[in-house]
Amino acid sequence: MTRAATDHVDLKSHVVDIPDHPQPGITFRDISPVLAHPEALAAAVDRLTAAARELGVQAVIGAEARGFLLGPAVARELGAGFLLARKPDKLPRATLSVTYELEYGTDELHVHADLLPSGTRVLVHDDLLATGGTAVALCALVERLGGQVVGCSFLAELAFLGGRAALAPHDVFSLISYED
Repeated sequence: MTRAATDHVDLKSHVVDIPDHPQPGITFRDISPVLAHPEALAAAVDRLTAAARELGVQAVIGAEARGFLLGPAVARELGAGFLLARKPDKLPRATLSVTYELEYGTDELHVHADLLPSGTRVLVHDDLLATGGTAVALCALVERLGGQVVGCSFLAELAFLGGRAALAPHDVFSLISYED
């Protein structure tokens, strides 16, 4: 499928809003229909790739598990590698880790300590930007490994939660934005 064949796809129309999930007052944005629809999936990968093409990306990093959905496809299209950021005790060799705050507690991510040559230009990718906690943690891991964060990409952004500001000074791009 060519990029021109996916230009007409309205990605936001494929996202399903689920009110009061996981708790009252929260609207869950379900992106699984984007992934299930071949044209929407192709459009998402094409647009994320196009936004990053001029950044000279050498590697893409994504967090378990939802950063693994589109990140490897974007990396492939950019001719870059993909780095797995996993939960504790999932990687078999020496790792570096970071603990970070979430809206509801803390979490931890690990990366293999030997997979990123110093100076590598890295795109941080995740499915959703909310408060920015996971993406900030990924940026910290890249920098600890000696890499250079050249941008942060997301399928969707909950703009009203301020994640973009948390990622400053890094460039941030998202394909779908929700203002409330």
